Amino acid sequence: MNLPNTLTLVRMFLVPLLVVVLLTEFEGRQIFGMSKELVGAGIFAVASVTDWLDGWLARRRRQVTWLGQMLDPVADKLLTSAAFISLVQLGLAPAWMVALIIGREFAITALRSLAYTKGITIPASPLGKIKMVTQVTAILLLIVGGGPLPVLLPLGHVALWFVMVTAMVSAADYYRRFQRLLNARVIDVNVVREQKGQRRVS
Repeated sequence: MNLPNTLTLVRMFLVPLLVVVLLTEFEGRQIFGMSKELVGAGIFAVASVTDWLDGWLARRRRQVTWLGQMLDPVADKLLTSAAFISLVQLGLAPAWMVALIIGREFAITALRSLAYTKGITIPASPLGKIKMVTQVTAILLLIVGGGPLPVLLPLGHVALWFVMVTAMVSAADYYRRFQRLLNARVIDVNVVREQKGQRRVS
């Protein structure tokens, strides 16, 4: 188990801790003298940093592995989905928006799995990266805005709209690229078959 994969596992283990901190009614809403929202935001921030750090280390150390490529998106989706569902439970985010965002994640996962079965790899797009940044920003603003800094809550709701828009646009982009790659693969397969047929005739 290399360091990048270990960081990915750490991110996954932080998910239940985040949920417990956000949804448990602590006495005085504090943990060790700190607002539970600040503690939750800190846990989420640390987990989000590991998302960037594990990928950077894997590329820098040339430790990109099949296990890491499988675990990393799973860890990302677990983290953001748990955070969004907790925010709905706390009344800080509209359920319909969260349902669309999480539904998009499952749809893209299914699309990439389908692409994999056909031998097609869909690389991450700049839109997907922008979506991830807006998600982290929105979640942090909503968590802190629901606690000691309520002035940030409206900003969190604005950021959430950006998340939804970028999520839908990036989903459409993923589907468009999948169709283009699939069509290209079908053409390549047909060309190979034609070449084989010509060789047999000759």
